[in-house]
Amino acid sequence: MTHRFAVRALALAVPLVATPWIAVEARQALRQAASSPAAAPLAQSQAVVESYVAKGRAPGVVAAIGLGEATTILKAGKLSFDAGAPASDENTLWRVYSMTKPITGMAAMILIEEGKLKLDQPLSDFFPAYKNMRVLVDPAKDLTSVPAKNPITIRHLLTHTAGLGYTIVTKGPLLSAYEKNGIVPFTSTVGAEVEARKVRPPSLQAFAERVATLPLIAEPGIKWSYSIGLDVMGAVIEKASGMPFDTFLKTRIFTPLKMNSTFFQVPAADAGRLITGYAFFGENPIPIDPGAQSAYLQPPSFPYGGAGLVMSAHDYDRFLHMLQNGGELEGARVMKPQTVALGLSNLLPPGVTYTDSSRGVPMGFGAGGSVSLADMPGGPGKGTYGWGGAAGTIAWVDRARRQRVTVMVNYIPGERWPLRADFAKAFYADTAR
Repeated sequence: MTHRFAVRALALAVPLVATPWIAVEARQALRQAASSPAAAPLAQSQAVVESYVAKGRAPGVVAAIGLGEATTILKAGKLSFDAGAPASDENTLWRVYSMTKPITGMAAMILIEEGKLKLDQPLSDFFPAYKNMRVLVDPAKDLTSVPAKNPITIRHLLTHTAGLGYTIVTKGPLLSAYEKNGIVPFTSTVGAEVEARKVRPPSLQAFAERVATLPLIAEPGIKWSYSIGLDVMGAVIEKASGMPFDTFLKTRIFTPLKMNSTFFQVPAADAGRLITGYAFFGENPIPIDPGAQSAYLQPPSFPYGGAGLVMSAHDYDRFLHMLQNGGELEGARVMKPQTVALGLSNLLPPGVTYTDSSRGVPMGFGAGGSVSLADMPGGPGKGTYGWGGAAGTIAWVDRARRQRVTVMVNYIPGERWPLRADFAKAFYADTAR
């Protein structure tokens, strides 16, 4: 999930500052982590966390590991590469980018449970402009289009099968059309935000209406293609629930689950907990969104259901814990067990497949996240659900094994280092024992 906006953000980055202190402070972090009794049962996982800090790949790494009802926090490093920066921990705030998508997906499932949405309901029931969508004839050539044969449905939005584009993956004329129309629903840096707001729609409803004026890259329901579907889903949630999208998330998910460190805009009082966002030029980390001056300290143009949240490892673990428990956590019921089971099942339309590009493994796709279709030796079990973010984060929950994992880092591109694969290998080695 390499985000195209990161490349442009690099042009706004401050000059590179040498970081010769990394090795010294990493050794201190290693000694501190090694003395933590909580890390002992997950020794290989903790070693991965420590190694990424020791090698200077990230200033800080935090993982929240849930085994049954217990949560263990693995941590190393600090909020930035600056000398004297505070240590990172379970309350550090991270840009989770596309890990917002599963939360939006489950918000939609709540409304499906209440009968305010239906999985195969046409999107045009909420936004009539989507009734007459058009599909590009040759996306690589021009914007020539023909009428769509199928309506976009709620299922399509949740599973990236609506035929919508995404500036991080779309190419050619449609990409130019998205950029011209401000279809860029995410925050990166202060400088990039100034430019994006010149053309970005001012509200979530206006965003959804403008998307409807642009052609689709594929016929709805026939192809998995990473998209802005979950952002449009946020606009549907507003209409179906009768309240602002961010208010719905706070009222129905964040507050009941005591996710008190989850924000679309980081309050000034919490700026000291926000890690600095980095981009790598080769081996060199460049701070593109310093925590103390972050773009996330300002309100977004509107709440981005596909990539907008900043949150702590503690909070994301609580979200996964609720899913693991079938919709309930510590007496707070967010949704029914059957609703969770449906949201975590393979919701792809018949005949549509999704393949995990990093492993080449066929997968299913649920409400905003991927779903493992079979047990993988030394890896996830059948039914494991999760997703990652542009800045290297990853999270998943395996209800059958009662396991959940959240790993937080903040560097772009997220694929610069193989943290996801390294941590998964270590975690499954630890739990196999």
